[in-house]
Amino acid sequence: QEQLVESGGGLVQPGGSLRLACTISGFSTDEYMVGWFRQAPGKEREGVSCIDRSDGSTFYEDSLKGRFTISRDNAKNTVYLQMNSLKPEDTAVYYCAADLVAYDCFDESDFAYWGQGTQVTVSA
Repeated sequence: QEQLVESGGGLVQPGGSLRLACTISGFSTDEYMVGWFRQAPGKEREGVSCIDRSDGSTFYEDSLKGRFTISRDNAKNTVYLQMNSLKPEDTAVYYCAADLVAYDCFDESDFAYWGQGTQVTVSA
């Protein structure tokens, strides 16, 4: 059974960094497309980044390029999201999601499997 568990969220000051982890069971990280999404209070969930199952190509929401980095460790079956230079507007619940195929990795409807989310709060 496919299961995704996020970890690594917390409270961080503006300018700080966090690394989120999405630990996967029931399938391998090189078999499924894996994406990160976030939902801020009062806003819709939005795509952040994703990593392709076959060649590990990475994709980012334009405004986050340069600050966020997605990566995976196939041996640990874990996908990471390194977030640097964090801003208060990055405050949100962050979710990882996966599916065999995702035609638009920023469209949440393309992903069937979801984690429970981890809270990231950026505040002084």
